[in-house]
Amino acid sequence: MILSDMKPPYTITDKILALVATISEKIGEINATHLYRPATELRKKNRIKTIQSSLEIEGNTLSEEQITALLENKRVIAPQKDILEVQNAIKVYEQLNQFNPFNLKDLEKAHAILMYELIDSPGKLRVTNVGIVKGSKVEHIAPSGSLINFLMKDLFDYLKKDQDLILIKSCVFHYEFEFIHPFLDGNGRMGRLWQTLILMQQYPVFEYLPVESLVKQKQGEYYKKLSEFDKKGNSTPFIEFMLEIILESLNGLLQSQSITLHTADRIRLFKEKIGKNKFTRKDYMQQFKNISAPTASRDLKWATEEDLLTKFGALRLSEYQFKT
Repeated sequence: MILSDMKPPYTITDKILALVATISEKIGEINATHLYRPATELRKKNRIKTIQSSLEIEGNTLSEEQITALLENKRVIAPQKDILEVQNAIKVYEQLNQFNPFNLKDLEKAHAILMYELIDSPGKLRVTNVGIVKGSKVEHIAPSGSLINFLMKDLFDYLKKDQDLILIKSCVFHYEFEFIHPFLDGNGRMGRLWQTLILMQQYPVFEYLPVESLVKQKQGEYYKKLSEFDKKGNSTPFIEFMLEIILESLNGLLQSQSITLHTADRIRLFKEKIGKNKFTRKDYMQQFKNISAPTASRDLKWATEEDLLTKFGALRLSEYQFKT
């Protein structure tokens, strides 16, 4: 647990350094093959998987098919509480880019959406004392309600100011958040969501990477690592565990995806890169080195016909610019 002006207790082990190095290599591979923003259909599929896995860890019964139906505004027969949990999660994930992960008020806003009509005072830090019960056993006595404001401010100070790598800090934040248990309920799903948001700031691929589904598969170990703090006095085992999960997710992305991009995917990725600047077919081909000149011409013709591009000049002198 954090004490004022102190760093949370953890050790950067050789294993952590090796995992960080391998994760960085994998992210490099993903960026080089333009997988950091998967195609629209895959993004939707991964988001559904993320929501389903995170909520199933908390006891929600809805399947990926039922969550897909809710996303498409179709009727689903299931317990009302489970439906509401999914609807709230869909809303918060849709707004993910609007939250600042370094701002405590934004965390409270996200919790208010995630737990809307599920608990009293969603989005409010707790002021009462709680214990976490697993079965008939008290697993963890959370810090006193009177300390929560103070502890959360310290945790966000660490997140903003500490010089450690964001990969490590995201795991530390996740662990410390669960230890502090700042809300009466929804802490598990909120801690996992916030780690994703922290990672997205530096690595856009995490927005649509279903890390949650691997956490769900290793749920027993996840809770075991969370509880090891009480015995070891630091979050090192949890950092190692979460980095292994992240690496496994990145490997899965690289192995499962076809690296063949379609016209619309290439155009979308190039727009992100070039912005409002004018460009030529040659500029476009430099971004996608494995496509031929005729394919590039077809892409640009398609984007012009779809009213995404303005074309200037003709033939080899043609220039293009994305419309806003």
